[in-house]
Amino acid sequence: MTLQQLKYALTIADSGSMNEAAKQLFISQPSLSEAMKELEAEIGFQIFLRSNRGIVITPEGEEFLGYARQVKEQFGLLESRYIEKQTKEKFSVSMQHYTFAVKAFVETVKKVGMEQYEFAVHETMTHDVIDNVKNFKSELGVLYLNDFNEKVMTKIIKENSLEFIELFQCDTYVYLWSGHPLAKKKVITMEELDEYPCLSFDQGKNNSLYLAEEMKSTYEYKRLIKANDRATLLNLMIGLNAYTLCSGIVCEELNGSDYLAIPLKESEKMRIGYIKRKGAKVSHLGELYIEELKKYKEKVM
Repeated sequence: MTLQQLKYALTIADSGSMNEAAKQLFISQPSLSEAMKELEAEIGFQIFLRSNRGIVITPEGEEFLGYARQVKEQFGLLESRYIEKQTKEKFSVSMQHYTFAVKAFVETVKKVGMEQYEFAVHETMTHDVIDNVKNFKSELGVLYLNDFNEKVMTKIIKENSLEFIELFQCDTYVYLWSGHPLAKKKVITMEELDEYPCLSFDQGKNNSLYLAEEMKSTYEYKRLIKANDRATLLNLMIGLNAYTLCSGIVCEELNGSDYLAIPLKESEKMRIGYIKRKGAKVSHLGELYIEELKKYKEKVM
């Protein structure tokens, strides 16, 4: 088994086509097919099922490619540090759509500057937060657990050799724009929200109530709109008097002062925390980022 074979397999998986992968790798399709046959013969199972419509990854192949991606990422770190002589320390974090997590990232960057460091931030779907930490794309991932999703999420986290560290707990709030008909209320009920659209972040092909970023994911909403980025949600709040459910931690520096977080009467506890690779030591930059996240504990006490 060679690193080149692993790169070939990952390119095939990412492109979804043997022909397209061969073009990206600048080799002939027969040569690529032969390389994959040799790899599959060595490991004792098929990674891909081939058909006229393309390729399908086998269950065994999915697991193998997960490990292969980790090897490739680790080699990339070695290559950049010792071969390409890049000495900049890298830090990457993935998160569900939390403005406070983005703000903590901003403050971390401000603290250390960018002259000696290379940063990356991924505000993305729940499954991708987990996958990014598992596959070394990010050192840390920010997400939440509650009574409904804890068993399933904990199982997924453990199966991916990760661990969850709780930072703080918070209640459920209704997030809406300041011109909303309910914006003057001190507390809002689910019944009062029924006539307004509820906004939810789309979880893509991994859609599941357990992976939802919003509380009350099992509630029977009369009007529900899914979107895939925070800016779109904010526009829909104004255009449709829509709302979403959140932690109540509002960062006006990033979202502006036109939005409010009002307590939900039927509140549930969110346990905000971060995931990391099990047993891995958190880097200096990671520790600084976690300290910034911990500051928000005071805002929800």
